Amino acid sequence: MVAFAELPLSPKVIKAVEDAGYTEPTPIQEQAIPHVVAGKDVLGIAQTGTGKTASFVLPMITRLERGRARARMPRTLILEPTRELAAQVDENFQKYGANHKLSVALLIGGVSFEDQDRKLERGADVLIATPGRLLDHTERGKLLLNGVDILVIDEADRMLDMGFIPDIERIAGLIPFTRQTLFFSATMPPEIASLADKFLSAPVRIEVAKASSTASTVEQKLLKTGSKDFEKRAALRDLLRAQDDIKNGIIFCNRKRDVATLFRSLDKHGFSVGALHGDMDQHSRTQMLDGFRNNKIQLLVASDVAARGLDIPDVSHVFNFDVPIHAEDYVHRIGRTGRAGRTGKAFTLVDRSTMKYLESVEKLIDKSLDYVDGITAPAEADGEEDEARPARGRGRDRKPRRDKIKDDNRKRAKAVDELSDATAPAKPETEARPAAAANDDDAGKGDKRGRSRSRGKSERGDAPVGFGDDIPAFMMIGR
Repeated sequence: MVAFAELPLSPKVIKAVEDAGYTEPTPIQEQAIPHVVAGKDVLGIAQTGTGKTASFVLPMITRLERGRARARMPRTLILEPTRELAAQVDENFQKYGANHKLSVALLIGGVSFEDQDRKLERGADVLIATPGRLLDHTERGKLLLNGVDILVIDEADRMLDMGFIPDIERIAGLIPFTRQTLFFSATMPPEIASLADKFLSAPVRIEVAKASSTASTVEQKLLKTGSKDFEKRAALRDLLRAQDDIKNGIIFCNRKRDVATLFRSLDKHGFSVGALHGDMDQHSRTQMLDGFRNNKIQLLVASDVAARGLDIPDVSHVFNFDVPIHAEDYVHRIGRTGRAGRTGKAFTLVDRSTMKYLESVEKLIDKSLDYVDGITAPAEADGEEDEARPARGRGRDRKPRRDKIKDDNRKRAKAVDELSDATAPAKPETEARPAAAANDDDAGKGDKRGRSRSRGKSERGDAPVGFGDDIPAFMMIGR
């Protein structure tokens, strides 16, 4: 194993790395840094938690020691799929660029355009952005990308797989084709790798672990539950209480609304819990992550916004409340634990409806997962069903009531019809009805149609309706 001092990094960068407490690079860092410094395109694949971010941050700082940024023309661009990852990369530049005077601009949603515009006007050596906010600035004429020398697409599979392809193609078209492009990701399926070929030129492929593999330091188990959500919540609570060695844990849900529901359920049952999903404002998301990092919150219920690349180094447990629909997400989720050689545990709740997703996961990681011993899904939900799922709980009782109401309504309608037929008076002839009946609300449809055809004339013949015998003379002219 080589030391950082043996890599082609500048003395200032090496000093910052040592000050941060690191002496030896990880395998991905050892293999990628020389190629990045040499200006080559790189496609890096490694398990999450192996230091991919530093693989491009450290050599970029070394290369940025020469040159100076101009207003609205950043020298380098790093694209991230989420705000949290973008903010995390910014923190890396602050830590490893402590001995430099680099200008770093962060363009993410949830922050005012004016503050970001001011940073761009001063000039940015490094621009870290999410694709949507970056394009907003370019369309407003506040940003020019023709000075970018290095383009980094972090979490490349996620960026390409989540519908960012059109945005990335637009952004790449604004950057000189002579740029250096770097892709880093934990997974790289063949179909995604073919898309990466559009952005990379003769790349150096660095794969320090089997693509889509999981860390051997993570113990992976399954827990069979009922298919109803309240049964899954009860099973999860029992599983949490059974973990004597749990320091902290992230609980992943597939849907944002399930994040909120599970958060309320765990909070109600006395767990130290927070929530994180994409619809939360940036301040709340940052505050929640800080509370989890600082051990003020033991459990974090999250959507997949927390599955990719978040640097929370010492997470002891990961729980998949839902089996991920995309098998690659499983690798990223459990990669939140067992990082940097530490041990960790990952549990996944499964039921009959999610077995097909479990099969995809086991096929991807090429491993058959075992079930937890000694914990079974409870038969009852401790009374939570009616409270946590009111709509579904009431729905079972509502159908018999709806049927009874329909029967009662039919009986009432039949009785009313019979009563009406028995008591209805004989219908008078039209010509025998007095004139007032023509305007009666109870007049029959036939009479209404007759009035419609009369175009406002009464039974008096030619006399206009409404004047009686006092018809003005001018209305009688020509009659």
